[in-house]
Amino acid sequence: MGDDLLALLKQADPDVSRILASERDRQETTLELIASENHVSNAVMHAAGSWMTNKYAEGYPGKRYYGGCEFHDQIENLARDRAKKLFGCNFANVQPHCGANANIAAFMAVLNPGDTVLSLPIKEGGHLSHGLKVNFSGTFYQIVDYVLDPKSEMLDYDQIERLALAHKPKLIICGYSAYSRVIDFARFRAIADKVGALLMADIAHIAGLCATGVHPSPFPHAHLVTTTTHKTLRGPRGGLIMTNDADIATKIDRKVFPGVQGGPLMHIIAAKALAFGEALQPSFKTYCQQVVKNAQALAADLQSRGYRLCSGGTDNHLMLLDLRPRDAELTGADAEKWLETAGIICNKNGIPNDPRSPVLTSGLRLGTPALTTRGLGEGDMKRVGEWLDRVMGSKGDAAVCAKVREEIRGFCKGYPLPH
Repeated sequence: MGDDLLALLKQADPDVSRILASERDRQETTLELIASENHVSNAVMHAAGSWMTNKYAEGYPGKRYYGGCEFHDQIENLARDRAKKLFGCNFANVQPHCGANANIAAFMAVLNPGDTVLSLPIKEGGHLSHGLKVNFSGTFYQIVDYVLDPKSEMLDYDQIERLALAHKPKLIICGYSAYSRVIDFARFRAIADKVGALLMADIAHIAGLCATGVHPSPFPHAHLVTTTTHKTLRGPRGGLIMTNDADIATKIDRKVFPGVQGGPLMHIIAAKALAFGEALQPSFKTYCQQVVKNAQALAADLQSRGYRLCSGGTDNHLMLLDLRPRDAELTGADAEKWLETAGIICNKNGIPNDPRSPVLTSGLRLGTPALTTRGLGEGDMKRVGEWLDRVMGSKGDAAVCAKVREEIRGFCKGYPLPH
């Protein structure tokens, strides 16, 4: 697909072709360790660039505001049915353009402005759409924070229950962007029931793991579930909202359209349908199992080299690395920059109670979904860990970074992108 696409683009627009060719080369010759990124199949990529992009399809199947939507109805129904089967739920809205849009619609469906929401703040591993002050969630709703246990750096369910009893939130959010341990959805539901709150699970990071049983499912515990469709689910960039509650389902549809969006991205919905079909295959569960095995192998290797992992390890696809015990002066910002120079792509990330600013941070967030898609196994994680350590240990020495960059470029030839 890649060569044919670039040949076409070179004729149509050499500038665009050049930039896309450079991006393809970057992905092919680097190791992607950003926990929220993955490599889609060629089939998903084709579907995302299909004829479905030519059409407005405002509304829902059978209730469109434009004519000519027969096949758009079919593809959206297929995506919805596959999502419901994949996650074992009764309702799915596949129209949100992204995870943040899904969360906006979910909030609007079940809350009124000023209602109280109990959630984990971004500085502890939550997501900005769960209550960050400058975000819509922190602007229109009263946010009460729960925090991780300072010693274990894990969820403190007793603390969450105490806060829920004290503040009587209308909504409790679980599901995070930098939390490496299993979430007890049943315990969260028990807490929500005690105070008459709704439970929302944002499983954007762990959706693929939840769908395959590699991580416990939020169903039947959560009243509503939001997610992205990329990350561990390995689909196109987009959002998804699910529920088993018929009343909430009706409200979600109304708040997605016309509440927060106009025309859906039907080409992306087609790609979602295809990705959900891929995720329903037995091989996808094997893939998700390997994602976790790889994460745990990389975590163990880095621990053996003197790095501290927040919470002591990982149960899922990601880990949060505290750089300070290895090098008190090393910041996440520096490490991210040096590693990118060497061909390792990751992101700086705050750690719980981080003394540094979000611009610098004391940590790195690492994930294994993309490496696993390319075929790397547990045995390869030691080499990845060695590269990480060499670059950071050298404090970004130019010669070391250049040497590692060439080693990674050669290594990547044995693990091509999906084709």
